[in-house]
Amino acid sequence: MKYLRITMPDQSEWELPALIIAQNRASYYAEKDTGKTDGDEFKKVYHEEMVYALDDNYEIIDWAADNMNWEDVVKHAHKIKDGIIDYQEGWVNGEKEIVEY
Repeated sequence: MKYLRITMPDQSEWELPALIIAQNRASYYAEKDTGKTDGDEFKKVYHEEMVYALDDNYEIIDWAADNMNWEDVVKHAHKIKDGIIDYQEGWVNGEKEIVEY
């Protein structure tokens, strides 16, 4: 099975099945090309687009970055490496303000 791996700003690493992205892309193009959300023609285009996307790593990465949001995939994502929080960097360069109570 193919997965998309992404490194987040905190250096944590996440993976999610490329199939989730390919399904999202295939649904979009099948509906766009057929004007339908079901039926034999829709299913044919959907299948063709699924095969195309899963065979082309660039398409998976590009579609995910340009057409999906984190909230679209988070329920399918699995953290494979914890992130690192640099508190010294935050202390030196973090936004600071004085508050009074």
